[in-house]
Amino acid sequence: MPTVTNPPSSPPATSPEADSSPAQEASTSLTIEQIQEVLPHRYPFLLIDRILERVHGERAVGIKNVTINEPFFQGHFPGRPIMPGVLIVEAMAQVGGVVLSDVPEMRGRLSLFAGIDKVRFRRQVVPGDQLVITVELLSIKRRRFGSMQSRAEVDGQLACQGELMFALVDN
Repeated sequence: MPTVTNPPSSPPATSPEADSSPAQEASTSLTIEQIQEVLPHRYPFLLIDRILERVHGERAVGIKNVTINEPFFQGHFPGRPIMPGVLIVEAMAQVGGVVLSDVPEMRGRLSLFAGIDKVRFRRQVVPGDQLVITVELLSIKRRRFGSMQSRAEVDGQLACQGELMFALVDN
């Protein structure tokens, strides 16, 4: 059963009396064009299609529409297409990149994978599925390293979860 986190009982970010700091501000969506303004990835390696929700510098929810037209399905596996686990993890990291783009320490820097912990695959992801990816920033240390908790679901069923570590480097 998925974990549901209820937002704090504070005024919505859109109300005039709400705190307008970036960490409190929430936007409901980013289009693919807006994602491309934030992430350096491009076809065929840009793996997220939309950001449905984000709390600036804290968390984001994105989607990946999985179609039979994905280039990796030609070889993984012929006659039984399954999305490779490493690409599921990469899609989770890209949603994490959107979260990091709102963090002041991140501006003008590139985030790179530094490690993956406790990643578990619970369900196959196949053409026609829609991955709903939730990423929450856990920490940034010494303005160089950080971690985030991530999960990917299909139809409310957990497909993958784990902790992703990153290093921030200058561009």
